[in-house]
Amino acid sequence: MVEIDKSISFDGRDIRLKIGLLAPQAGGAVLIQSGDTAVLVTATRAQGREGIDFLPLLVDYEERLYAGGKIPGGFLRREGRPPEKVTLTGRLIDRPLRPLFPSWLRDDIQIVATTLSMDEQVPPDVLAVTGASVAVLLAKMPFYGPMAAVRVGLVGDDFIINPTYSEIREGELDLVVAGSPAGVIMVEAGANQLPEQDIIEAIDFGYEAASDLIQAQREIMEELGIDLVVEEPPPVDPTLENFIRDRAEGSIKAILSKFEQDKNQRDAALDEIKANAVEAPIAELSEDDPVKLAVAANSKAVSNVFKEVTKQLMRRQIVEEGVRVDGRKLDEVRPVSCRVGVLPSRVHGSALFNRGLTQVLSAATLGTSGDAQDLADDLHPQQDKRYLHHYNFPPFSVGETKPMRSPGRREIGHGALAERALVPVLPAKEEFPYVIRVVSEVLSSNGSTSMGSVCASTLALMDAGVPLSQPVSGAAMGLIKEGDEVRILTDIQGIEDFLGDMDFKVAGTDTGITALQMDMKIKGLPLDVIANAIRQAKPARLHILEKMLATIDTPRKVMSPFAPRLLTLKIDPEFIGLVIGPGGKTIKAITEETGVKIDIEDDGTVTIAGNDSEKAQRAYNIVQGMTRKLNAGDVYVGKVTRIIPIGAFVEILPGKEGMIHISQLADYRVGKVEDELAVSDEVIVKVREIDNKGRINLTRLNIHPDEAAAAREATNK
Repeated sequence: MVEIDKSISFDGRDIRLKIGLLAPQAGGAVLIQSGDTAVLVTATRAQGREGIDFLPLLVDYEERLYAGGKIPGGFLRREGRPPEKVTLTGRLIDRPLRPLFPSWLRDDIQIVATTLSMDEQVPPDVLAVTGASVAVLLAKMPFYGPMAAVRVGLVGDDFIINPTYSEIREGELDLVVAGSPAGVIMVEAGANQLPEQDIIEAIDFGYEAASDLIQAQREIMEELGIDLVVEEPPPVDPTLENFIRDRAEGSIKAILSKFEQDKNQRDAALDEIKANAVEAPIAELSEDDPVKLAVAANSKAVSNVFKEVTKQLMRRQIVEEGVRVDGRKLDEVRPVSCRVGVLPSRVHGSALFNRGLTQVLSAATLGTSGDAQDLADDLHPQQDKRYLHHYNFPPFSVGETKPMRSPGRREIGHGALAERALVPVLPAKEEFPYVIRVVSEVLSSNGSTSMGSVCASTLALMDAGVPLSQPVSGAAMGLIKEGDEVRILTDIQGIEDFLGDMDFKVAGTDTGITALQMDMKIKGLPLDVIANAIRQAKPARLHILEKMLATIDTPRKVMSPFAPRLLTLKIDPEFIGLVIGPGGKTIKAITEETGVKIDIEDDGTVTIAGNDSEKAQRAYNIVQGMTRKLNAGDVYVGKVTRIIPIGAFVEILPGKEGMIHISQLADYRVGKVEDELAVSDEVIVKVREIDNKGRINLTRLNIHPDEAAAAREATNK
C-alpha cells in the first residue's frame, strides 16, 4: 500500500494519520498520533463460523509500558493484568463501532489498538476510537462510516477539543463524543453538575470537530480508491416471516397490550404463543414445504423471526398509539421505592432501591487512606483513588443460571459510570479523610441497573454519614425511530432497551448533570433529538430524587459504631522516618499500645483510625508529641518515666522525653535524685536546650509562676 501521512488540526493541536507504514498483513492498519502519544490500530476480518447469528466483533485495547519509557516490575518483567482503564478504553472503542456494521454481517472481526508511545499530555483513548474507524475502512469491511471521536473539556467558559490530562483535571467537564455521517452515535461524560444546556452545547461542539475527522477519512479513502458504499445482501425470503405473522401477529399484539402483566408473565405468554401458534404448526408441515426447509437450514430461524415480529409490533404500538408494553406514557417513570439501613450496622451504610422490577442493593464501607486503590498504572497520570464503586450482576438477577466469573467489561463499565456520577458530590479529603467503597449488587434487572446503582449508592452513602454536597439520581432514556417518526422513552425497561434504538443514561443533582452515557443501535442521531432526550430526563431524575429524599433527606450525623474513627494531622515530612522508626519499630509500638491503624502519606499527612476514640486520641497525641518542634524556653507539665544516678527522664509530650540533670532539679545541692523525684511524679519543666544530637535537656529552675500556670492549662485541655 502507498504510504500516506495526513495531519488534521484542532485549535492548534494536530492529529496525524500514518497509513501503509505498519502491520502490512492486517486487513487495515493506521498509526494515529497526537503530540507524543501514538496508537497503532488494526482491523482484521475472518470468514464467519457455522451457526453464528450475531456479529462476533472483538475489540482489544493494549498498553505497553515501553510507551512511557518504563520497564515492568515483578519477576517476569512483562506487562501483567491490565488495569481497569484498559478495559474501559476497549469498551469506548467498541460502543460507537458496533452499530455501524450491517446487521447481516456475521464474519469474525477483530480490532486491536496498541499504544506504542504516550506522553503525559494526550490521552490515547479517543485517538484509538478514530483509528478503529480508519482501520476498518482500510480493511474494506462493510461499514456505515467513517466514524470519529473527540474529547471536549470546559476550562473557564470555553470548550476545548482534546484537552490534556491537566486540563481535564482542572476543568468542569470530561466529555467524549463519537459521530458518524448520520449524527452523534456515542456520548460518555463526567461533569461537575453542569446545566443541561451546557451539556447540549458541548455535544454540538464535539460533533462539529468529529465531522472534520470524518471528512479527512473520506478524503483518504478517495485517495486510495476505496469505495465507502455498503452493498446490501439479497433480500431474505419472506416465506417464514409471513407464516409467523399470519399465525401469531394478532396474539402477540394482544399480549403487548395486556399492561397488567409483568415481565415474567409477558415473556411466558410470548413463549407459549411461539410454541403453540408457530412451532407446533411447523412440525406438522411436510419435509419439502418452503417453511420447513427454511427452519431446517437455520435452527434459530424461528426464534429470530419471532423476535423481529415482536419488536416491530412493540415499536409500532409506541409510535402509533403512544403506549408502552406496561401501559405507561412515554415520559412516565415506573413506581419507585427506597429503604436505607437494610443491613446490620457492621455494614457502615446500606440502601435498597426499587424502580419497577429493577432492584439494586448498595453497601458503603469507610476505610483509611491506606485502603485507597493503587492504580498500578505507570502510563496514566492519576492519583490513588479514594472512592471506589463496584457493580455486580449475578445471573439470578434475570432468572438465569450460569457460572459466576470475575467482573467482565459490562460490570466494570457500569461501576465506572456510577462512580463518575457520584465523584462530583463527594466531600474533599480535608473535610472527610475516609476512603469510600460502594458495592452495588443487582438483585433484579429489568432495565437501567446502572442508574439504579447511582440512586441506591447515594442513599447508602447518606446512610453511612458521608456528607455529600448534594444527592444524585439517574434515569435511562430510550428511543424508537421508525422512518422520520421519533419517540423518546423515559425510564426504559428491559424489552425497550433490547428492542429499542438508544440507551441514554443521565445522572445528576437538582443543580445539573454529573454523568452521561449514550449508546446507539442505529447509525446516529441529530443533535436536536439528543437535546430533547437530555431535557426529558430532568423531570424524571427530579421525580426519582424526590422519592429518595422522602426516605433520607440528609446524611446521618452519627456513623455506624463499627466504622473507623479518623483523626488526621500534618507533620513535617522530615519527621516521617522518626514516626516509623527503624524497621517500623516505633509505629508498630504505637499501634500495639493503642490498637489503632496509622497511615502516613509522603506529604506528611498522618491518618489515625480506630474504633475507640480515646485510644485514637492517645495515638494522635503520641505522634503529635514526637513530631512537635521544641524550642528552648518552652514550659511543659511532664511525668517522670525513669531515674538514673545523674538525673531523671521526663515525658513532656506523648512519645517525647527529655532529661533533667541532677544539677537542674533544685536551686540547692541535691544528694540523690530520689530525694526529689519518684517515677510517675508530675513535674513542671522548661526546655533548657536541644543539643546537636537532638537530645532535650530540661530544668526545673527559673520557671515563672505564669509559665507554670499556662503549661497546666494547656495540659488540661
